[in-house]
Amino acid sequence: MTDKTDGMEAEPERRTRRRGSQGVTIRDVAQRAGVSLMTVSNAINGTGKMAPATRQAVLDAIAELGFAPNTAARSLAGAASLRIGFLHAKVNNGFLGAMLIGALQAASLNGAQLLVRGVNSGDVASLAEAIASLRDNGARGLILSPPYAEMLALLPAPGPMLPVAVVAAGSAMPGLVTVRVDDRLAMRQLTTRLLEQGHRRIGFITGPAGHTSSAARLQGYREALAAFGVVADDDLVMPGTFHFHSAMPAARTLLERTAPPSAIVASNDDMAAAVIAVAAQMGVPVPERLAVTGFNDEAIAQTIWPTLTTIHQPVQAMAEQALSRLINRLRGQPVEDDLVLDFALIERASTGAPADGP
Repeated sequence: MTDKTDGMEAEPERRTRRRGSQGVTIRDVAQRAGVSLMTVSNAINGTGKMAPATRQAVLDAIAELGFAPNTAARSLAGAASLRIGFLHAKVNNGFLGAMLIGALQAASLNGAQLLVRGVNSGDVASLAEAIASLRDNGARGLILSPPYAEMLALLPAPGPMLPVAVVAAGSAMPGLVTVRVDDRLAMRQLTTRLLEQGHRRIGFITGPAGHTSSAARLQGYREALAAFGVVADDDLVMPGTFHFHSAMPAARTLLERTAPPSAIVASNDDMAAAVIAVAAQMGVPVPERLAVTGFNDEAIAQTIWPTLTTIHQPVQAMAEQALSRLINRLRGQPVEDDLVLDFALIERASTGAPADGP
């Protein structure tokens, strides 16, 4: 015998499925997430303050229901679809992938179009050409990652003349929307953890000089050493460029020293992976004889062995917030210049106490 009650309960769900994402409203999202309409609006537009768990509940509800903001309605309300330029280095890494996903998510939620352009790393002429191309194609703003924000001042007159949002700058950048973590504090906490484990000779591989985050992370490392009364040794600081291969000679130089470090702090995960690879080539076991840390918590941090102790910065969320705030500014809404999101120290298998003590 058929249970009519079950059938009656299931029917509204079937109707909802037939209706599809075009019939899902912001009210449906609010009910599914258990929040107000204003909270959903703030989550979509990147405005207001809310707990990360609340924002995630809204995003989960949007994904479950297949909700898509009505771009046509936004246009009728005077908020026509915007074109935003996304400039990136011509490389393939986890940071760029997460940033692009976050920017695409925010563009979709805000009824904007993302125009993506690759730029030769550190090339001012390439940056100027890309910005000119984006402007010619109707871009009204730019979303950038370092070092391109820092390079804007080097552009020939008249400059970009477009509002800019920056993801993962090492510090606030006056006049630009910046969304970041506190790189200095994050690296200080990471280095402090190694010091707490007993490490005293700690090597450091920097990022490129053109990135404000590079300077902030180096400062945090030095502050942690000073707090433990450890005299900084410049011979233990080696240059890197955030790329895997740039860290290989740096790691080899450190490990070939007469008194090699018992730990190496790399300024990002790709370079930390290179340190682990060089250590394996030289027969230095990690973490038994060498502790290694990274920064960013990209996919590689969990796919290499040993898995990598690192700082998690929410790159996708940072890009979502940066683009949403830029769009709000273009639409005449007040937006604070600088937003600092939380980071997390993630301890995995690549660190531990030094074999011979401090």
